[in-house]
This record gives sequence, structure tokens and C-alpha cells, in this order.
Amino acid sequence: MMNLGRLWQLAKEWLFPRRKLQRIEGDVLPSRLPWRNLFLLTEDGEDWCVAFRCPCGCGQRIELPLIEEAVPRWSLKLDKQGCPSLHPSVWLREGCRSHFFLRDGKIIWV
Repeated sequence: MMNLGRLWQLAKEWLFPRRKLQRIEGDVLPSRLPWRNLFLLTEDGEDWCVAFRCPCGCGQRIELPLIEEAVPRWSLKLDKQGCPSLHPSVWLREGCRSHFFLRDGKIIWV
């Protein structure tokens, strides 16, 4: 028999699936970003920017630089299932002022 904790975990995975990463070659983001997934912009084999909508639901567009020359900059890692993690946290100073981590495709609110 399945315990309540495991049942809750399965319900969360079904209701809130992990975010995935979509790669785009070039230097231009699409005008519309998906609600859950992230876009990774690459050019000549170099990852240089990740973009997504704010997970709070406000719809704000978030673009984070990955290149070493940028300050500040983020690092992106993918797990075996292709779910992204970002380091450090994302803290919006304007608008909704969301502050969160993205770990293994899941939002962890601060």
C-alpha cells in the first residue's frame, strides 16, 4: 500500500512538472517565452544566455547571462533528465521582487 507522503509526491509531480530546457542557436530570443520552460541561447557552440518567464505568474521576462565576461553571471547545469539548475539564486530587484533558486527543474522560493 502506498503511503501518504509518496502519494503527495506523485500528485506534485503531476500538477507541477519539472521545467525543461530548449536550446536555440543564434542571438535572438523568441518574442514569446513559454510559461514553464527555459530557453538557452547558444552561438558557435557557446552558451551565452538563459531566458524564461518569472515563475510567480507575473509574466516578467527574465534573461540571465552565462558568459564569463558578464557581471553578474549565472551557471547552468542539467541533470540526467535534462532538467536545469541555475546558480546563484535569481532575485528580481524590480517588479514582483521574486527571489528563488532553480534546482533540478524545480523552483525553490526564498
